[in-house]
Amino acid sequence: MDDKRQNLTARNFPSAQEDAAAATELPRYGGPESAYRLAFSDAEFLLRDELRPVRMQLELLKPELIQREHNVETTVVIFGSARIPPRDVAAELLEQARQGGDPVLIRHAEHRLRMSHYYEEARRFAHLATEASKHMNPPLYVVTGGGPGIMEAGNRGAFEAGGKSIGLNIVLPHEQEPNPYVTPELCFLFHYFGLRKMHFLMRSIALVCFPGGFGTMDELFEVLTLIQTGKCRKRPVLLFGREFWTRLINFEVLIDAGMISPEDVNLFRYVETADEAWQAVCAAYELEASTGSGTLPEDV
Repeated sequence: MDDKRQNLTARNFPSAQEDAAAATELPRYGGPESAYRLAFSDAEFLLRDELRPVRMQLELLKPELIQREHNVETTVVIFGSARIPPRDVAAELLEQARQGGDPVLIRHAEHRLRMSHYYEEARRFAHLATEASKHMNPPLYVVTGGGPGIMEAGNRGAFEAGGKSIGLNIVLPHEQEPNPYVTPELCFLFHYFGLRKMHFLMRSIALVCFPGGFGTMDELFEVLTLIQTGKCRKRPVLLFGREFWTRLINFEVLIDAGMISPEDVNLFRYVETADEAWQAVCAAYELEASTGSGTLPEDV
C-alpha cells in the first residue's frame, strides 16, 4: 500500500537540485564564454544588470520563506547606532585615550562611555522581550540589522535569555560581518536597502529606536512616513532618550511650518528604560508585562 501511495504522489519531474547536480561541463562548452549552464545555477548570468528584478524578487523571497519555515510571525525591531559599544569596552577605550593624553580623543571616549548606557538598555529590552516570548503564542522574535553596537546589544540580550533572534545584515563597502549573537539560521544578508527595510517591517509589532546616525534616521522616518500615510498599520514606535532626540530633531519647527500635523507627534513616544519600553509594548497589545521578568547577567 505504501509503495502504491508513493507512486501516486511521486514527483513528475526531477527537482532543480537533481538537475543541477546532474549537469556536467563538457570540454567543448566549458569555457567562460560558453552559455551551456543552467540559468538558475549560472551566477554570472544572475548578476547581469538586466536580472535586477529577479534578484530583488529573490531577496524578498528568501528571508520570507525561511522565516515561515521557522514559524516567525511576530517581531520587535531594534534600531540604533553601530558605534555605541558595551560599557566595559567603552571604559577600556576611555582608559586608553587618557593614557594617550589627547584631549579630543579623551572627550570622544567620555561621550562614548555615556552613550554605552543605551547599549545596556537595548540588551535588557531584548532580554525582556525574549523572556516574555517563552509564554507567548506565537512567540516574539527580536530583529536587528545584525551588526555591531545597538544591533549587537539586541541580539545579545535575546541570546542571553536563551532565545533566537534575527539579523538582517547588508553588504557595505567597508568590511562588516554579523555579530556573534544572531541565530545562524535566521541571519540574512542583503544587497538592497529597500528590501531589507521591508523585512524589518513585515512582521513587526513594535519598533524601538535608539540613538543613531543616518541609517537609524532613514529607518525611523520611513516607518513614520508609512504610518502617517496609512501605508502600514499603526504600531508602537519608541524613541529611546528624549534628550538625544529632541536635540537632534525639532518637531515643533515642522508643526509651526505646517509640514506635519500637530497630532503626528503622537506617532511615536519617548522612553528612557528597557522596562518602560517593554511596558509600552505590552500596553499596546494587552500583554502581561510580568512575563518578561527575567534577569540579565550580573555585568548589566
